[in-house]
Amino acid sequence: MRQPGDRAPAPGPLALVQNLLNTVDIEAGRDRLRTIAELTAFAARHGATGLGFTDADVTETRRFREALRDACRGHAGSQVPAASTAALRYTLATSPLLLTIDADGAARAVPVAGLGGSAALIADVAAAILNAAAVGTWPRLKACAAHRCQWVYYDHSPAGRGRWCTMSVCGSRAKMRAYRAGRSAGRSVG
Repeated sequence: MRQPGDRAPAPGPLALVQNLLNTVDIEAGRDRLRTIAELTAFAARHGATGLGFTDADVTETRRFREALRDACRGHAGSQVPAASTAALRYTLATSPLLLTIDADGAARAVPVAGLGGSAALIADVAAAILNAAAVGTWPRLKACAAHRCQWVYYDHSPAGRGRWCTMSVCGSRAKMRAYRAGRSAGRSVG
């Protein structure tokens, strides 16, 4: 899996979310979740085995992934499409979580026992998101604002205002387009 620039991966359980979202490389046109075998391998790399995936699970996981990418684009300043919000609401409703409290009194969300297939994997992702939201790190998981990239990165910057996966590539391209547009508009006015 590529990691643009020198960005460090997302911390803790958010790495699972980031890794799921980056199973597709939009710019290169490669998707690593096309088959049951690929989904099974992804889940196993993240400690989830024996989930018994089907073709429908592959489709559901990919649909969830893309709706979740839109949510991460929202973290970088884009509007989350209503269809993506609805898809997330529907999918997350089929992957229930349980609130647990440990011996120290700390609360965290965990997937309900007995889930299988994509519901189990999606519940793991949902628990990671909910637990990250509780500590304020979820909004820092962003999808690159460059439409042809959309690589998901964790914004480690102090202000948390990053928009591009890497300033040297996607940010530079955007700034150059804005510069050229400004120069072109200046010529047509004069």
